[in-house]
Amino acid sequence: MRDAASTVDPREIERFSALADRWWDSDGPMRPLHRLNPVRLAFIKDQFCRHFRHDDGTDRTQRDRLALTGLSILDIGCGAGLASEPLARMGAAVTGVDPSAENIAVARHHAGEGSLTIDYRATTAETLVGAGETFDAVLALEVLEHVSDVTAFVASCAALIRPGGLLIASTINRTAKSWALAIVGAEYVLRWLPRGTHAYDKLVKPDELATALRAAGLTRRDETGVMYVPLVDRWRLTTDMDVNYMMVAARPMAAGT
Repeated sequence: MRDAASTVDPREIERFSALADRWWDSDGPMRPLHRLNPVRLAFIKDQFCRHFRHDDGTDRTQRDRLALTGLSILDIGCGAGLASEPLARMGAAVTGVDPSAENIAVARHHAGEGSLTIDYRATTAETLVGAGETFDAVLALEVLEHVSDVTAFVASCAALIRPGGLLIASTINRTAKSWALAIVGAEYVLRWLPRGTHAYDKLVKPDELATALRAAGLTRRDETGVMYVPLVDRWRLTTDMDVNYMMVAARPMAAGT
C-alpha cells in the first residue's frame, strides 16, 4: 500500500525536537502537558473502559492497574511518552510514533528506566497507513493544531483504527478566548510555553474536526471541554469547549459483524 502524503510540518518538528531533553521536566517547557495529563488520561481510560467493556466488576485497585489489558493503542505524536507510559502501565499494548527522532530517543530511554515495554518509532501516521497497520484505538493528543492538513491527518488516523475501534483527539479551539488564554496568556504572559508554540490560524474548531471525522467515515461519540483552574493549579473537564477540548469518534463495525 502506498503511503499517503505526509501532513507533518517540518517547522513544528524542529521546534519540538529542540525541547526533547526537557519533555520529562514537570516544571520545564512541557509543564502544561504534565498538568493536563491526569485529567485527559482519566477521560481516555473511562472512554476505553466503557467502549470496550473493560469495567467488569473486579476489584477497583486491580481494575485501575490493568484497566486497558488486551487493547492495542497507537499514540500519534507521542513526544517523549507522557501519555504512552501511563497507558502501558494500565496494561495496553502501546505503539508511540513521532516524526522527531530526538523525541523518540528520549521516550525509549525513559521507558527503559521504568522497565516499560512500548513500541516507539520515529515515523508518521501516514507511513503506518502505508504499511497496513491497524489498532483498537488511536490517540491524537495536542497534535491536530500542529499538522499541515487536518482533514488528511484525520483520514490517516481513521485508516489506522480497526472496525469498532475509537479515536480520541485533544486540541485547542480557534476562538478569541483561546487566543487570549492559550497563546497570549500561556506563551507571552505566563511563559508556560515557548513563544510560537501555537499559531492561531492552525487551531481547530470543533465543527471543523467533526466535519473531518465524518469525511473519514467515523461517528462522533462524545466530547468535552478541558479547563485550567489556576487557584488549584489543575485541569478539569467542563462543558465549555472555547479553549481546550477533546472529541471521541468510533469506526463502525464492518457489515455482517
